[in-house]
Amino acid sequence: MLLEMHCHTAEHSGCSHVSALEVAQRNFDRGLQGIVLTDHHYLWPPEEIEELRRGLKVPDYYVIFSGQEVTTPELGDVLVYGADVSIQKGTSLETMRRQFPDAAIIWAHPYRNENIPLRYELFHPLIDGIEIFSSNHTVTESNRGLRDWHDLKFTAIAGTDTHALSYAGLYPTIFDHPVMTVTELAGEIRAGRCRPFFKEIPRAGSSSTQVTEITVGTGSRGDLRERYVIKKHKDLASWHSAALRSQVMDEIRRHGFGEGRFRVPKPLGNDRDSLTTVEEGIRGKTLFDKLVEAGPREARAHLEMTAEWLARLHNCRLQIAPPDEFFSDERRRLDLYMSAFYRTGHRHTRKAQEIMDRVLEFETSLYGKHPEKLIQGHGDFHPKNIFIGQDSDDPSSRFVAAIDFGSSHTMPPAFDVGTFLAQFGNQFYERQDVLAKVSESVFLQKYLSEAKQVDDDFLRQVEVFMARTSLSIGYYLIKLKLGESENLWRVLVEAEHHLARLLM
Repeated sequence: MLLEMHCHTAEHSGCSHVSALEVAQRNFDRGLQGIVLTDHHYLWPPEEIEELRRGLKVPDYYVIFSGQEVTTPELGDVLVYGADVSIQKGTSLETMRRQFPDAAIIWAHPYRNENIPLRYELFHPLIDGIEIFSSNHTVTESNRGLRDWHDLKFTAIAGTDTHALSYAGLYPTIFDHPVMTVTELAGEIRAGRCRPFFKEIPRAGSSSTQVTEITVGTGSRGDLRERYVIKKHKDLASWHSAALRSQVMDEIRRHGFGEGRFRVPKPLGNDRDSLTTVEEGIRGKTLFDKLVEAGPREARAHLEMTAEWLARLHNCRLQIAPPDEFFSDERRRLDLYMSAFYRTGHRHTRKAQEIMDRVLEFETSLYGKHPEKLIQGHGDFHPKNIFIGQDSDDPSSRFVAAIDFGSSHTMPPAFDVGTFLAQFGNQFYERQDVLAKVSESVFLQKYLSEAKQVDDDFLRQVEVFMARTSLSIGYYLIKLKLGESENLWRVLVEAEHHLARLLM
């Protein structure tokens, strides 16, 4: 059973701009099965609730309860469910517990203003649980509450803390059993049979980063869900690098990628203490998935939008990160790729080493003397790092967004193009149905038509970075224990072919 546990009304809270009728109806329209009105130090009497119900267009199963928000000297604001009278401001927890022994008391928005509750506060003997998701928390603060909930296993709820109609029902709480009275509600909370309503899904990360996607809310009858991505880093160096990439994302967003057809996720916070970075989650599907399910015309449109996204980024000619970072990181990455070949004693190690040496030689000779050719790029631009979404049912609201800027540097524009083309061919190698619908040439042609500054030998540069990407694919295959597969041989041969074209 989904309930809104924390909302304020214009009738009885001076801070609210929404009527009880509006907020209760909107919560039903969002897919919730009930609402608890929690005005400040005011308990709605039964006759007022009955009058409210008569004005609503909701079924009988939709419950309307009244709790209240009370300011205490010990913890500040708490939510009280099950008291039978309004409680005065400043009443102590001890007094409330003595007067209302069967009520449930929840600490409201305890993480706001960057507060870090102590363990004994979270397990205060006079309260029954903690509100961890709230509109009164930043995403970083809610993430801290989520982490504490996982670690300490206390009873938790979510509460929107609604003061306006636009975000009503954003943070519901799910109960394991139906509740038909506020007494039953309090009993279920005290028994710990409730929790915030959200999805927490581990995503592909790396050896240094654990990635989790959080989606809060129902998405029913209008997608109001809040999405964000938490990246947990293994050490301070990894976190610091990610925090710098958040600055890169912010700067790119300021150059036209914050909203509209071409987007970059919004960084939402960096928590040094927990070594986490948080960014906006993107609604939609990956380009990979969209190309699998699309028809030929739509697949072409998706690929062209993707190319236009990249060309627009490159056209900004940004140099956010120092250019020398690219060269040092590139050497480190290529050495990492080769380490997999040497560590396993792979029979094609020599071939891979020759490819790496030629790539490094080309990069150093062309770009080392001309750092002005380098611009801020994505660094890992491929179909599974690109999302296609829509803001509404209107096709004109379609957008493309790129995620995962962990490898973003001031780098050659051809790097992103070569990465995409090589990864496109590899990811769809066994999906001939997709390749029959749309060719990677569509991407290349669209990029070239949109890019404003392209070197005369740009296509030769692209060939080099396609070969370079083949090394990263080979490294990945070895990590998956597929080092002896035909796929690895194939990508190395393709790399040699790309490099051979440099001599033509």
